Amino acid sequence: MNFPDINDDNEHASHTVAERAVAASRSTWVSVGVNVVLTAAQISVGIFSKSQGLIADGIHSLSDLVSDFVVLFANHHSKKDADEDHPYGHHRFETAASLALGLILLAVGVGMLWSAFRKLEAPELVPQVHVVALWVAGGALVSKELLFRYMLAVAKRVKSSMLVANAWHARSDAASSLVVGIGIIGNLAGYPILDPIAALIVGFMVAKMGWSFGWSAMHDLMDRAVDEQEVAAIRKTLVETPGVSDVHDVRTRKMGDMIVVDAHIEVDANITVEAGHDIAVLARQRVLQRHRVLNLMTHVDPWRRPDLDHGQAGVSTPP
Repeated sequence: MNFPDINDDNEHASHTVAERAVAASRSTWVSVGVNVVLTAAQISVGIFSKSQGLIADGIHSLSDLVSDFVVLFANHHSKKDADEDHPYGHHRFETAASLALGLILLAVGVGMLWSAFRKLEAPELVPQVHVVALWVAGGALVSKELLFRYMLAVAKRVKSSMLVANAWHARSDAASSLVVGIGIIGNLAGYPILDPIAALIVGFMVAKMGWSFGWSAMHDLMDRAVDEQEVAAIRKTLVETPGVSDVHDVRTRKMGDMIVVDAHIEVDANITVEAGHDIAVLARQRVLQRHRVLNLMTHVDPWRRPDLDHGQAGVSTPP
């Protein structure tokens, strides 16, 4: 998934699967604890204070709990080693988890929209909320914002798009709590309809974020390439490898938060096959050390000779 908050330092040593799994588990359990408290407080106080917006926010927190357990499930499976059926490992469990998170958010958002629309059909029946709802909304706002900052810091440190998705889910809750708080203030000021309008806005925000996460994960599952900047960085590492004269046809595809790369490297046409193989091995080692690359498949081409894999028929080899 393409998240601008993941700062890929290509010279930085990548984290091991075990390190990323531990970080994901720890941050997610913190999120579980926060969401258990918020879900209970928001829904119970929302019912007591007759605030649809606060109830909607509580349901959003409940969806966070579900997504947290989806992340824990994916984290458990994605750290498994490669096997005969999965020669590249199980990294795409993370992508599948991001897709599940998106679908959960989309379903929750649509449900919130439907409930809010039903309320808006009879605005005269919307009750005035109790002031305690405002205090709970404020507490939820602060809690979710702090949780977001903590989870995003962990996600950026281990470079996990699955954790970024879960962190932004927490930020969406912070934003929804802010909207709910404004709606409750309006309701208390004599405009009762603002509470269901706040619930409507929250539903739209949740559905939009769910669609964004789900759509991005779908593209990753269809072997979407990484961005041009990262491809250029990988190509630069290949070109700077001793013995490599040029590089072409660098192709990438995502494997969870890792990358699988295919590349054609050009070497001196007069060296031995063994020497060309050694250069290819060195190029692979350098790329795996400097980038979040799971595997690099190299094809060795003779430098300044026609590439028979891509050359046009009838082109003769120059003397």
